[in-house]
Amino acid sequence: PYYVGMNQNLFLQASLHSSDHNLLVFVDTCVASPDPSDFRTMNYELITKGCVKDPTYSSYYSPRSSVARFGFKAFSFVKQHPSVYLQCKLVVCGYDDYSSRCYQGCVGRFKRNSGS
Repeated sequence: PYYVGMNQNLFLQASLHSSDHNLLVFVDTCVASPDPSDFRTMNYELITKGCVKDPTYSSYYSPRSSVARFGFKAFSFVKQHPSVYLQCKLVVCGYDDYSSRCYQGCVGRFKRNSGS
């Protein structure tokens, strides 16, 4: 566990350990929950499909493409839940593959034109 105070900045880093230096790490989704085994019943979305949902979430520069750095302000769900667990989905892509998920950024739902 990592202990932080309410509204304190929390910084995270995800590193890919590979001999292939032409890989890129992209943070696709991060969800918080008070239950480490259930991220659906009660959750809070920080980033979903590359789209930032929490106003305190930020991505930070990394000198290596195999490292993703991000952060947000610490929070709690309610007083009955003193811990917050984080589950993140990261995508690994080829550094030069500009059509990959890593280069698409925020992928939201598109509304169809109803036509006439």
